[in-house]
Amino acid sequence: MKVLSLKELEYRIDAVRTRMIVVGKLKGLGHPDTIKSSQELDVLLNEYQKIKAK
Repeated sequence: MKVLSLKELEYRIDAVRTRMIVVGKLKGLGHPDTIKSSQELDVLLNEYQKIKAK
């Protein structure tokens, strides 16, 4: 994953969170697509926290 700026990370976090919510409502919380979005969101949030901690 390339290094993103804080603003880019915030934008991606919002987009992935929104997608996860929509997919979760349509397909269910245990659906593989929802879980995949959740895992992607986790990675982005971890990266965001690393940058903020510096």
